[in-house]
Amino acid sequence: MKETVDLSKRQFIKQLGCIGGGAALLASMPWLRSCTPEKLSEVGSLKARVALIGCGSRGQYHLTMLRGIAHAEVVALCDPYDVNLKAASAMVPGAKLFTDYRDVLESDEVDGVIIATPLGSHAEITLAALDAGKHVFCEKAMARTLDQCKRVYDAYLRTDKALYFCMQRMYDPKYIEGVRLIREGLVGDVVGMRCHWFRNADWRRPVPDPSLERNINWRLYKEHSAGLMTELACHQLEVCNWTVDKMPSEIVGLGDIVYWKDGREVYDSVNVTYRYSDGRKIAYESLISNKYNGMEDQILGKKGTVDLTRGVYYLEEDNEISGLRQLLGQLRDKTFGSIPAAGPSWRPELRSSYVPHTLVDGPVSVNAGQSMIAADNDGSDLILSAFCQSCITGEKAERVVEEAYCATVLCLLGNMAMDEKRLVVFPEEYKIPYMKF
Repeated sequence: MKETVDLSKRQFIKQLGCIGGGAALLASMPWLRSCTPEKLSEVGSLKARVALIGCGSRGQYHLTMLRGIAHAEVVALCDPYDVNLKAASAMVPGAKLFTDYRDVLESDEVDGVIIATPLGSHAEITLAALDAGKHVFCEKAMARTLDQCKRVYDAYLRTDKALYFCMQRMYDPKYIEGVRLIREGLVGDVVGMRCHWFRNADWRRPVPDPSLERNINWRLYKEHSAGLMTELACHQLEVCNWTVDKMPSEIVGLGDIVYWKDGREVYDSVNVTYRYSDGRKIAYESLISNKYNGMEDQILGKKGTVDLTRGVYYLEEDNEISGLRQLLGQLRDKTFGSIPAAGPSWRPELRSSYVPHTLVDGPVSVNAGQSMIAADNDGSDLILSAFCQSCITGEKAERVVEEAYCATVLCLLGNMAMDEKRLVVFPEEYKIPYMKF
C-alpha cells in the first residue's frame, strides 16, 4: 500500500514538471528532481541497506513505511531501551540489534542511518554518522542548540554523503502545489502568514520506572527538547519561509506553562511573531490544553487565503459576491438586520461565507495535528523513499538541509525571545548564504 502511495506522489511530481513553467518549478524546488517514477526506475533492483537508530513510536512509524519501499532493506536496529528494541525487532525480524549507535556506524553492512531519537542527540549522532561515511536521514528538528545547528550545517558542506531532515511538507503534493500557485499570484501579494497548532494532551507517556522519566518523556525537559517550537512549529515556519523565499529578521514572543504544571520545563503555551524586513509577519501560536482550532498553515494574500493544511484556497472576490447576494436577498425579504452603514464590509464577511477551492485533484489527506507520532499521507513516505534512493545513487537532495537549518534556527530564536522576554534580531553568526532577508 505504501509503495502505491509513494508512486502516486512521484507521478504527481512528474506531471508538475511537464506543465507550463515546469522547468522553472523544478529549479525553484530542486529536491523534487529525483522524485519521479523514471528516477526511481534507475535504481533497478538495488536496495539501500539502512539502520534505524531510535526505535520508539516515530522510529516504528518509519519502519512501517520502509517495509513498503522496494529499494530499502532494514539491516540494523538500535535503541538502548529494550522495550523499543524488541517492538521494532518484531517488525523486522532479520535485522541485527544494537544498543549503542556507535557500533552501528562501524558496520560495513550499513549504507545509511535513520535517526529517530530525542532532539538532544540529533546533532551528535548526525555528525558521527557523516564522519563514519554514512548517508543520514534525521528527524526534525536539526539540533537542540544554535551552535549544534551550525556544526551540522558546516559538516553538510564538507561531506559527499546525502543528508536529509524530515521536512515532509516539502514532499506533500498539496503543499507543493499550494506554494507553486501562490508564487504564480493565485492570491495576489502575500501580506502575512498565520499558523497555529493546538492539542489537548499532556505530552506524557507511561513510565515503568522513575529512572526512565527523562528518557521516555524527553519532550518535557530542556536537556533533550526545545518544546513546542521544535516539535511542532518547525514544520510550519519552514513552509512560511519556503513560500515567500525569505527569512524573518526580528522575533518577539511570550511563552508560559499555563495548564500542565507537572514538573515539565518547556512551555505548554507559546505565541511568537516573526517579522520580515518588509514588514510582513508570521503570527504563530501553539498550546496543548485545547484542541478546538486544530492545526492550520495559512498564507494570507491581498486577493485570497491559502490553507495549505487542508489543501484549499479562498478568494476575496468570492466573498464579495457572497456578501452581495446576501444583501440583495435581504433587500428582497426586507430583513436588513444590523448592516453597517460604513460600506461594503457586510456582516456576511465571515470565514464561513468563503468558497473553498481545492489545490489538488482527488482526495486530500488532512492532518488535524492531534497525533504525537505521524499523519497519514503527508509526504513522510516520499522523503524517506527519496533518502533510500540517495543511499544507492549518492545524489544529494538540494535545499532540504538548508530549509531544515533555517526552520530550526527560527524555532530556537523564538524560544530565546520568550525565555529572555525581548525582541531578538537574527544573529549574524548563524546566517548562511542560502538565507534572504
